[in-house]
Amino acid sequence: MKRNIWVTIAALVILAIAAFVYFAFLRQRPVLTAVTWSGAYGRAQASALFIPYEQKTGVDVHIAQYDGGLKELRRTVESKQYGWDIIDLELPDAIAACHEGLLEHVDGASLPPGEDGNSAASDFVANAIGPCWVGSVVYSQVIAYAPARFGSAKAISLSDFFDTTRFPGPRAMKSTSAKFNLELALLADGVAPKDVYSVLSTDQGVDRALKKLDSIRSSIVWWTHSSEPVAMLSDGRAAFATVLNGDVYEAALHHRALGVIWDRQLYELDVFGIPRGDPKREMATDFVRFATSTSSVSSVARWVPYGPARLSAARLGNENPELKIAMQPFSPTAPGHWRTAFAIDDNWWLLHGAEIAPRWQSWVNR
Repeated sequence: MKRNIWVTIAALVILAIAAFVYFAFLRQRPVLTAVTWSGAYGRAQASALFIPYEQKTGVDVHIAQYDGGLKELRRTVESKQYGWDIIDLELPDAIAACHEGLLEHVDGASLPPGEDGNSAASDFVANAIGPCWVGSVVYSQVIAYAPARFGSAKAISLSDFFDTTRFPGPRAMKSTSAKFNLELALLADGVAPKDVYSVLSTDQGVDRALKKLDSIRSSIVWWTHSSEPVAMLSDGRAAFATVLNGDVYEAALHHRALGVIWDRQLYELDVFGIPRGDPKREMATDFVRFATSTSSVSSVARWVPYGPARLSAARLGNENPELKIAMQPFSPTAPGHWRTAFAIDDNWWLLHGAEIAPRWQSWVNR
């Protein structure tokens, strides 16, 4: 009898070990391929999202990189060869992809509430939840200036950018696109944020924006590449410059601290989308819910100078884990920065950008 008991116990131990080996090493784990950007942002997502999701679910997250655009996404959906399951998209590309039917529908009601209890619909910033996407981070165009340029005077508002008497000197602006420039001009001219695009939809509205820019035209110097504005401020070619907030952060890391006007920052987002028809869409949707929770978007914002797309995350501490510096001073959604933030309407630009472009270039080259 005792021998039979020991044989049974031994058999159970062997089965347990075999089961452990199978589930731990031999069983094929489900795979989810996430597509993101190279550099610091992609590394931030790996640390804050991809690895934690693997640890939580046992899903093997493969990371692929791309340089934006929709070419590969179109090929994926048309061929039904799904090598991508989750894509980090800039919002203009997500809107265009949604119009083309390249992305799965997203049920905003299924997203988790904020950690403060507010629903996802009220917790995400404007434009972060769309029919085919969910926002992750916010980045923005701000106005930067060289602090030493104006002595004790401190520029704090959009109106200061247009005040060439109190704050003299060249203003560096992007020449290649009317987007951002026309919104900035109308906001400076007193148009209510809710009315900017209805005003801009008329010829008279475009005229009004260009007239406001005419008021500082003699002070405008142009930039075309995002690396230029900080350099122009540093070497004295510009007193003010429109610049991406991430470049302000990079300048600070290289000991070139800039003054920043957060008033009327113009923001866009990076968002998650799922290729239409992807057989792993349920798993991908689960990842999106995980990756856009309050704690997840807050975690990403600890690594890079982009604001979490949820308001409930904006007040959470976000010291960079490697550099041990506070990231909130560079974050678009930080308290104190967000009060007058303006959401760029990329859907409007998709519909109207082509007709405005010739007028803008004619004005620039005048």
